[in-house]
Amino acid sequence: MTISSTLIPTTQHNPLQEAQGIYVTVHGHFYQPPRENPYLNTIERQPSAHPFHDWNERIFYECYRNNAFARIFNNQGDIVGIVNNYEYMSFNMGATLMSWLEKYDRAVYQRIIEADRASCQRLNGHGNAIAQVYNHIIMPLANERDKFTQVRWGKADFYSRFGRQPEGMWLAETAVDYDTLEVLIAEGIKFIILAPSQAKKCRPIGDNKEWLEVGGGQIDSTRPYRCYVDNGAYIDVFFYDGPISGDMGFGDVLLSSNHFYSRLNLAVRGDKRQSQLISVATDGETFGHHKKDTEKCLAYAFTKEFPQKGWTVTNYAHYLSIVTPTWEVELKPATAWSCYHGVERWKDDCGCGGGGEYHQKWRKPLRESLNWLRDELTKVYEDVGYHYFKNIWLARDEYIEVILDRNPDTVEKFLHRHASHNLSPSEQIDALRLLEMQRHSLLMFTSCGWFFEEISRPEGTQILRYASHALELAGEVAGVQLEKEFLDRLSEAESNIKEYSNGEGVYRQAVIPSQVNLEQVTAHYALSSLYNDYQSEQTIYCYSAQKLDFQKQQIGSLTLAIGQVRLTSQITWESGHFIFAVLHLGGWDFHCCIQPFSSRLAYTEMKEELFSILKQASVVELVLTMSKLFGNKSFDLKHLFAEERLAIMEKLTVTTKKRLDQLYTQVYRDNYSILLAFQRDEVPIPQELQVAAEVAISYRCIKVIEAINNNIPDLDNLEPYLIELDAIATEANNLQCQLEIPKGKKTLEKLILFSLEQILSDQDISEYDIQMIDRLIKLGKKLKLNLWLDKIQEIYYDFLYTQLVPKLALTNHKLLDPNHFRLWIKLAEYLDIYINFDEDK
Repeated sequence: MTISSTLIPTTQHNPLQEAQGIYVTVHGHFYQPPRENPYLNTIERQPSAHPFHDWNERIFYECYRNNAFARIFNNQGDIVGIVNNYEYMSFNMGATLMSWLEKYDRAVYQRIIEADRASCQRLNGHGNAIAQVYNHIIMPLANERDKFTQVRWGKADFYSRFGRQPEGMWLAETAVDYDTLEVLIAEGIKFIILAPSQAKKCRPIGDNKEWLEVGGGQIDSTRPYRCYVDNGAYIDVFFYDGPISGDMGFGDVLLSSNHFYSRLNLAVRGDKRQSQLISVATDGETFGHHKKDTEKCLAYAFTKEFPQKGWTVTNYAHYLSIVTPTWEVELKPATAWSCYHGVERWKDDCGCGGGGEYHQKWRKPLRESLNWLRDELTKVYEDVGYHYFKNIWLARDEYIEVILDRNPDTVEKFLHRHASHNLSPSEQIDALRLLEMQRHSLLMFTSCGWFFEEISRPEGTQILRYASHALELAGEVAGVQLEKEFLDRLSEAESNIKEYSNGEGVYRQAVIPSQVNLEQVTAHYALSSLYNDYQSEQTIYCYSAQKLDFQKQQIGSLTLAIGQVRLTSQITWESGHFIFAVLHLGGWDFHCCIQPFSSRLAYTEMKEELFSILKQASVVELVLTMSKLFGNKSFDLKHLFAEERLAIMEKLTVTTKKRLDQLYTQVYRDNYSILLAFQRDEVPIPQELQVAAEVAISYRCIKVIEAINNNIPDLDNLEPYLIELDAIATEANNLQCQLEIPKGKKTLEKLILFSLEQILSDQDISEYDIQMIDRLIKLGKKLKLNLWLDKIQEIYYDFLYTQLVPKLALTNHKLLDPNHFRLWIKLAEYLDIYINFDEDK
């Protein structure tokens, strides 16, 4: 018995050093705009991304993860291969997206890094990953200093992740002009990728013949070009095939790998040249997010379809290493792929990106307002920065080191290297404030803010949030008041939404409410301390919270907590010492007061007085005394940050939900025979009884799930719970009930994972072990939970092809018990993983 080699994904040998034949490069531009609240440095819940927390998370599961573990299926729907698409496609992964990925899912993040490393090995040291200008600004619209910082930050971010210098760089929206080229050349970037519409004319290098006009997107994209700047320096340019790339994003080219190959094959030139490159590029999110399952098409094309047709899958850097450009190109003055008018989409009402009757008159005043603010912030930075830094612009360029690692040691080393003198603690805070002000002045030019049809969209609001934080930092460090004039200018940006009126309205209604200061963080800490047992040192978003004192007492329905806390920003190191008193009157009523710490004696007296009044259970006197001691300003549940507010709201509704669950359960029990009668006679069940049945059965199921969670990872005592779940599923299906069991899906997935890990840890497999996994999978189907088995399949697939299959190949099965062998194969069947054996031995 031998294992078919076709099961293992095909790998390609190093191509010849001299280019021969057809090469293909598929480039994915993977990018998400920064979505973090600038004050909290975290992404808050986005309801439009439901059932996921936010759009980054949603696209992660639909695209980024799927491309790291792209499936190849047979006709029966069984997995015959798992491919890391990043190992075969050219890609850029925006810095803001990579920083999120690194925190959210280290395994997928690492798989992307490993893919670049593997492509380097396959393609003679030239990796698939290229860098990106840091936060996706439109480079032709940036001043020279910002251009350099964007490139330098993009390069530094790339190096910190991939461990090598980037050879190419992706320009946001492929927006380019000759000033941008000069910056890229000065920073050692060897090539860029552009749309064919951005070329003006071309000719063979060294040929004094007339230029060929290709302004209508007619340039031959199957060869690289050299683009010279005024001083004779040059950068190489690849143009992607416009029609095919457009079809990838908006047509059915990715319907199947054969369809994809056939469409790409139309781009092959029949002029008998020694080699040519088929180059296509599109948003990376096309593969799985915009177009579901298309990552599977790529996986098969890269590892099967293209190699079988004799094509070499490569990347731009590798192709440049074996093909020296023989043609030069002249570019149009300032262009981007997504605007027919150059780069007007990001500064004027050019019509690109319009929606229905919406105008984009707001674009120009928004751009002008932010340009004015940038210049004013530059004055602040220059006026104040020279008091702290030896070279303010070098400090800004190298601040990326701190952005990538905010460990206090890293920050101290950075400040020591760049400070003009030994900075005092207050000077350190101001120095960091200045640099953060500059970081936000760059972030506020993120291109997405202009891309769509309306200024009040999340993208436009987000760049105004960056502007808001930059304004605040400027005020703190230099005492300047720039917000009023900024809003006056912003009022010229006319919104399409009546409620906002203009950019100032958007700022006041959507930006100001998101602003956060130390007092608000303290209020959040105080309110949430009623439900969270905070440690002496705790991280609250991007703040370090040091609990200096905390006491909580409860009398009847009243709960009073009093404490003092020191908060320190992990970004600017500013800190504050506060005392607080928070009263929960029951239900949704909270009363919280905050003030700066003044003295230990005043704090002790305040604490004694309030706890003394609490013993009298006098709500009115307690609230009045809190107002007298702290002032009239107070905070309540709505002042909590969204995540914690939702968590507390859920806790507050537990008692109500439990009472309703018990009530519906009683209604269900009392009317069970009537429900069966309706079901038997195939008569629609009255809505009231159907709802009662669904709530009651869901409640029963939730209790079992909770019991299982309390027993994980002890898998030996699950039998009664699984029997009960099976009975519940049968009952629910008989009555056609839609169950609401939010934790059921993750619980069963966790059980399957624990079961598999237990099997693989000692590789002692039994019939009981694999039947348990099969049983759990079937139970998930019966409960209609739509179990997510991807990670489980990947773990087992990896075990099969890194441990079991090599062992079998080397020993011809002699070291494996036949019964165990059968069980390993059976487990693969349960997980829809196909293994083909030739029954010849």
